[in-house]
Amino acid sequence: MDESIRQRFAEAAREARPDLAALCLLIGAQADPGLSGATPDELDAFVDGAQIELDRLAGLLPYRPDATPAGWAGALAELLGARCGFGGVPGDYQRLESSLLHEVLHRRRGLPILLSVIWIEVARRAGAPVYGVALPGHFVVGFGDPAGVFVLADPFHGGRLLGDDDVSLLVAGATGAPLAPGMLSPADPLDIVLRILNNIRAWASARPEHLRVQLWAVELSLLLPRHPARLRFERAQLLVQKGDFATGADEMDAYADIISGIDPGAAASMRSQAQAARALLN
Repeated sequence: MDESIRQRFAEAAREARPDLAALCLLIGAQADPGLSGATPDELDAFVDGAQIELDRLAGLLPYRPDATPAGWAGALAELLGARCGFGGVPGDYQRLESSLLHEVLHRRRGLPILLSVIWIEVARRAGAPVYGVALPGHFVVGFGDPAGVFVLADPFHGGRLLGDDDVSLLVAGATGAPLAPGMLSPADPLDIVLRILNNIRAWASARPEHLRVQLWAVELSLLLPRHPARLRFERAQLLVQKGDFATGADEMDAYADIISGIDPGAAASMRSQAQAARALLN
């Protein structure tokens, strides 16, 4: 992993008010081979260029100081969906670029969560009461007061407004369970970033030739203040697959120590895997 990107990402993740766009752009910088070993100035130029484009899009929105939630949603749908053509198709799920903010800004195609990030960042710059909503299986955007009057819009489908039945169908399709009130709560920026990295991990894990992509996605996830502890074990497994048997084995043992008091059986299994990894050094 490029250390300058890693350090910048870790610092941005620990700010009092994390910059969602900056964190997403640093993920994109990690994915771009052309930015390997980039200088701080080059990295600044990469991030600033995309931020300027978000500023430009926000400047195209009409000034709407008294807009209703539906009014804001309609303005964003007109600008980003109709005029600019931001949206998605099923094939976008098969492309890594669909999870990279700078690529989605350029291609105007991406996964629901990345399109939602663009909507959030453009709307926020224009003063809209906007937030992300992490529905199971499909990320959308909310406008208004999540505890009062609000509307939900689907950037993947050009900003289509979602009624109660639409949301219930989305949740039922993803989970087989009914909509729970907590599912409509605003998503924390760091949780959005973790979900993006989870998508990248899932994309790469289905493509063994992209093991390095899966590894850097795990490593960036581990730099977030909140992350699943099991990611440490996943990183260890990936290191072993990459051929770094000693480091992978050491990390398996370290994770086994952490969970030994909670799940002794799992800890013993991990130590066996560590021993097997070290045997490959012989």
